Amino acid sequence: MHTEINIFDKPIERIRKTCELLGLGADFDRKLPALETYLEGLVAEGETSEERLTASGLTFVKQVP
Repeated sequence: MHTEINIFDKPIERIRKTCELLGLGADFDRKLPALETYLEGLVAEGETSEERLTASGLTFVKQVP
C-alpha cells in the first residue's frame, strides 16, 4: 500500500481560510501557483514546520502584487 504525504496540504488550507476571513480570497486564488512554488522552495531549503510554512505563506500572499 502506497500512501502519499503532502507537507503542503495543511499550510495551504490554513492560508486559504485566513485569506477568506481577511477578504483576500481572490488574492489567494490568483497567487496559488506562485505560493506553491514559494513553499516548495522553503521545503527544499529544509523547512518542515507546518506553522512556519503557513506564516511564511501568509506573508507571501500579502506581499506579492
